[in-house]
Amino acid sequence: MTAGTGLVLGVSEFVAFVNQTLETAYPFIEVEGELANFRVSKNKWVYFDLKDETASVRCFGTIYALPGPLENGMLIRIAGSPRLHPLYNFSFNFQSIMPVGEGSIRRAADLLTAKLEAEGLFDSARKRRLPYPPQRIALITAGSSAAYADFTKIAAARWGGLQIEHYDVLVQGEQSPGQIVTALKQANEAVVLPDVIVLVRGGGSADDLATFSDERVVRAVASSRVPTLVAIGHEIDISLAELAADMRASTPSNAAELLLPDKKEELRHLKKTRAQLDEAMRLSVRAKKDGLQHMRQRLDEYLQQNLAAAERQIRSVQDLLAAYDPNRPLQQGYAMVQRGGYLIARATNLIAGDTVELLFADGTAGAHIIDIHKKRG
Repeated sequence: MTAGTGLVLGVSEFVAFVNQTLETAYPFIEVEGELANFRVSKNKWVYFDLKDETASVRCFGTIYALPGPLENGMLIRIAGSPRLHPLYNFSFNFQSIMPVGEGSIRRAADLLTAKLEAEGLFDSARKRRLPYPPQRIALITAGSSAAYADFTKIAAARWGGLQIEHYDVLVQGEQSPGQIVTALKQANEAVVLPDVIVLVRGGGSADDLATFSDERVVRAVASSRVPTLVAIGHEIDISLAELAADMRASTPSNAAELLLPDKKEELRHLKKTRAQLDEAMRLSVRAKKDGLQHMRQRLDEYLQQNLAAAERQIRSVQDLLAAYDPNRPLQQGYAMVQRGGYLIARATNLIAGDTVELLFADGTAGAHIIDIHKKRG
């Protein structure tokens, strides 16, 4: 295998030897350069050259590592490992790609915005109302960040009884998109679903915030079955994740303010409402009492009127009874004729020889009928 002073290797052995050396010396490298000859094969494999003024490197990977649409001329940063392929020579096998520099980041965001807008991911009609206030919150952010501290501090000050499940992720760098997508997936697959997912970070440069315009992150936010709120602490540009979310906030603190009521203000409102209800109850009771008093007066008047009417009716009946009192004519000098205890009202009811009894006001007298004269007419 050896001849003279050199080590002689077969071609396959040489490729394996070089790759072993590369794996040992350069297991993971980040490289920046200009994107050229970009193409996608079979909607899966990605090929391009990464170049600068004096050199060019062939690169290879899968479409799943792309942050979104790319085009030639962009400045990008790739991360991965160098490899010597047995058939296709040297290439850089990338695992992640990120646009760098404000111009490239903005251009990549514009391309992705147009693509996702055409799919309707930013339409207001698909946005959902967030529960208010939520009881269970999935918070996705870096645990050591000011964004985490600001959100949890404001949330605790504004409202109590919250359950905040924190998913600790990187919010910038090449590993950040994958970690955020995984956290969103875990929150959506929790045994007990949160009421809302909150994704926050503080401000930063365009490079720092590129994660939140990564297509994988944007699609994960848009497809979440749990309502989402995204708050990135910058005011100049809006990340695509914010456009895809059901609600956006200007800062992590503002996210807590939008999501949760202020318990002090709520207590003041409850106190004011209670005072209003007490006053309304007092007025209602007074109105009821006044109404009952009015009804009592009307009832008294009604009873008095009915009593007076009854008294008049009684007097009328008494007068009628007095008018029909049989003793009254007797007191005026008239007499009544009875025979055998029966009143005789007509002369034709008598016959000569009858014995009758005459009733006067002060006594009675017996009489004998001699003859009867009928009235002519």
